[in-house]
Amino acid sequence: MEFSRELRNDVLAGDITLSVRLWKRPRVKEGARYRVGLGEIEVDAIELLPFAAITREDVRRAGEPDRERLRHRAAHAGPIHEDTLVYRIEFHAVSPGD
Repeated sequence: MEFSRELRNDVLAGDITLSVRLWKRPRVKEGARYRVGLGEIEVDAIELLPFAAITREDVRRAGEPDRERLRHRAAHAGPIHEDTLVYRIEFHAVSPGD
């Protein structure tokens, strides 16, 4: 899973544990591990839901100050409206070899 350079350290430190993605189909699988910079994450859950279902807690866990910043970051593949379906991905950082 790709993360912006400015987010990678926070992902690997465990400060960011959620991502919202605008994908046509899932690109990650629950339980799988993915390289992030010099570390790895493991996907705990993936869910398809409308952007309107994203909570304040989700925004915090994604490392964004508000829903609009999260919407903007996730919208690199197209506009995101309240009814736009997005993937909500929960994950945690793991140490390589764990």
